[in-house]
Amino acid sequence: MAFPRIVISALRGGSGKTIVSLGLIASWRKRGMAIAPFKKGPDFIDAGWLALAAGRPCHNLDAFLMPAENILLSFTRHTLAADVAVIEGNRGLYDGIDLEGATSTSELAKLLKAPVVLVIDCTKSTRTVAVMVKGCIRFDPDVRICGVILNRIAGARHESILRQTVEHYCAVPVLGAIPRIKAEAFPERHMGLVPTPEHGRADTSIEKAADMAEQYLDLERLLGIAREAPPLVANEIPPGPPLIKGGVFKDARPRIGVIRDAAFQFYYPENLEALEDAGAEVVTVSALTDQRLPSLDGLYIGGGFPETQAQALADNQGFRQDVRRLAEDGLPVYAECGGLMYLGQSLVLDGLTYPMAGVLPVVFGFSRRPEGHGYTIFEVEKPNPYFETGIRVRGHEFHYSKVLSWKGKPEDLAFRMLRGEGFDGKADGLCYKNTLATYSHIHALGTPSWAEKMVEAAVLYQKK
Repeated sequence: MAFPRIVISALRGGSGKTIVSLGLIASWRKRGMAIAPFKKGPDFIDAGWLALAAGRPCHNLDAFLMPAENILLSFTRHTLAADVAVIEGNRGLYDGIDLEGATSTSELAKLLKAPVVLVIDCTKSTRTVAVMVKGCIRFDPDVRICGVILNRIAGARHESILRQTVEHYCAVPVLGAIPRIKAEAFPERHMGLVPTPEHGRADTSIEKAADMAEQYLDLERLLGIAREAPPLVANEIPPGPPLIKGGVFKDARPRIGVIRDAAFQFYYPENLEALEDAGAEVVTVSALTDQRLPSLDGLYIGGGFPETQAQALADNQGFRQDVRRLAEDGLPVYAECGGLMYLGQSLVLDGLTYPMAGVLPVVFGFSRRPEGHGYTIFEVEKPNPYFETGIRVRGHEFHYSKVLSWKGKPEDLAFRMLRGEGFDGKADGLCYKNTLATYSHIHALGTPSWAEKMVEAAVLYQKK
C-alpha cells in the first residue's frame, strides 16, 4: 500500500521546521493536492496551524501516549484519501525520553518507514553544518535522511558555501535555502506559536508560508522524495478492530458539549471522534459568546489559554452560572488544564482577580516559568466517573498556572502522580460529584476507555 510521506525534522526546537511544514502543505494544497498533516508529539498549537494549512484535521502521533499499532492505524486511516502525508517532528531528530531515544522523531520515522528532511538553522555557521548533518546520518543508519533545508541564510555567499559543503561531505541534496524572515507573520508565546484562534490574520500567515516555499524550496524534489517512501505492506498494519471501540449507547445519543473558542482550543481530534464513536452527539459551545449552555448531558472542557480571555470569561456571567448550576446538579463534566482553571473560583492575573465558574474551590495564579511541562503518568486511586481505579494513565501537561489557594481535601484528588507535576506535585484529578478536572491531557488512542466512560456517565445523567 503506497503512502507518499515525508518527515520534516531538525537538530533542535526553534529551527524553523513548523514554518517549512506549513509552507510545504500550503503550496502543495494550492496545486490541488490533498495533504494529510501529522504532528509528532503532544502538541496542540503546531497541529492547529498544520490543520489550517491543509484544510483538514491534523492528527498527533506519539509513542509515549499510544501504542505503535495505533500509530500505524491512525496514520494509514487518515492518509488513505490523501496524495501525500507531511509529518512534522518535534525537538531534535533523535531527542527522546531515554538513552535509546524512545518517543523520538527518528523512532517514529523508522516505524512509518518515512524519509526525513532536516531543517538546519545556519545562523553564524558554515562547514560545521555539514558536520552536524553527517553526524545525524551516521548516528542511526536505519533513519533515512534524504535531504537538507538550510534556514536563516545570511546571503548568497553564505548559501553557496553551505550548499557545497553539505552536498560534498554528506552526499545528500540541499532542497532549499531560506533567508532570515521577519517573525511578524508567526508571533510566538510560551515557547511556541500563538494559536490560530488568537491570531488575527492566520490565513494571511499561511499564504506567506506558501510564498516562502514556492520561492525558496525545491518542491518537486521534495515531492519526489515523499513518493519514493517504501510501501507499507498489509501485515505491517495491524488489522481491525477500529481505533476506538464503542457504539454501545448509539440509540440514546446523549449530547456532550465541547467548549471551543479562543480560550479553550486544545483538543485531539481523536478524543472528539472517540466520543462520537461511543454514541455521543458532540455539540460545540463557546464560553465567550454563548450567553447560556444549551441542553446537554455532559460537558468536556479542554485546554487553552483562559488567561488571555480572562475578562471576557468573567463578563459572561450567564454561561459561568450555568456551568456551576449544572455541575451541582450532577452533569458529567471532564476538564483538562485550562478547563480545570475555568472550573476554579477565580484567576489572579497581573494583580487583578477574574471570577470563573466556581465549581471547584481553587484560586489560580500564574508564573513566569512553566509549573508543569512534559509527559505525565498517574495512577487512579479513588472512584470517579471516567477511569477505573487501579489503572495507570499516560498523558502530558504544560501550564504556567499554579494554585494560590485551595479549600479542598486530599481525598478530593483521584490521581497519584507517578511522573509529572499535576495539581500539587503529588496528586491530580479534582473530583466533585460528576466533575473531574486535571492538569494532564490524555489521548483517546492511548486511553480508549475514557470516551466510553464519559458517554456512559452522560447516558445516566440523561435518564436522571
